[in-house]
Amino acid sequence: MVAVQGFGYLGQALSSAEIFAVLFSGGFIRAGQDRFVLSPGHYAIGLYAVGAETGLLNVEHLASYGKDEALLEAIGTERTPIVDLVCGSLGQGLSGAIGFSLAARLSGEERDTYAFLSDGEMEEGQVWEAAMFAAHHRLNRLTVIVDVNGSQVDGPVSSVTTLEPLGEKWRSFGWRVAEVDGHDVEALSTALDKRNSGTQPFVILARTQILGGMKSIPATLDGHFIKLDKDLERALIAELEAALA
Repeated sequence: MVAVQGFGYLGQALSSAEIFAVLFSGGFIRAGQDRFVLSPGHYAIGLYAVGAETGLLNVEHLASYGKDEALLEAIGTERTPIVDLVCGSLGQGLSGAIGFSLAARLSGEERDTYAFLSDGEMEEGQVWEAAMFAAHHRLNRLTVIVDVNGSQVDGPVSSVTTLEPLGEKWRSFGWRVAEVDGHDVEALSTALDKRNSGTQPFVILARTQILGGMKSIPATLDGHFIKLDKDLERALIAELEAALA
């Protein structure tokens, strides 16, 4: 998809690939029943790939990623398929997910709500207000997964605002917390198995690498928005195929 125009959010796809794969193909999100919120809209690229692999999206749409009038926009909007809510400004997704979760409880519906957040969003006060509200109302059918890749548009997250210790912060707000390697499929699945085992909402801090550990990508390259020339494209594909062999 990134190779179509030579630029795009490849770094986000590489850091979140296993997270989306486990959520949508590991038997956790039940299509048509559960709710899924994508807070950082530019992560939609990873979601598109998983949608195509799992039959939720026509694979032919991938070739038009990011083009004018395309279904698969580079940054997700209200038209984005698969998800129930995509947010514009960062930091809003958890509030929307709480709305879905609370509505399900009030209407007596047996559904879970999942929200995907990025660590840079933790700098927004709205996230913590929402976290406090969810814990107060004991929304135990709400699960949040945070991609903790340490990267945002202005550089490393740690150079903009100190967020750590993230786990202790979420616990202090009344959430159950799991911290895992976000590239470890088994660890993600094991953590998600515990999502409804308590009386409080649940957050998984998935610690990842913005470039997914790909050695073909020069360290000098901006991982937030990658420009992909043909040489780098071929090197990445060769590296991925070698890993799958």
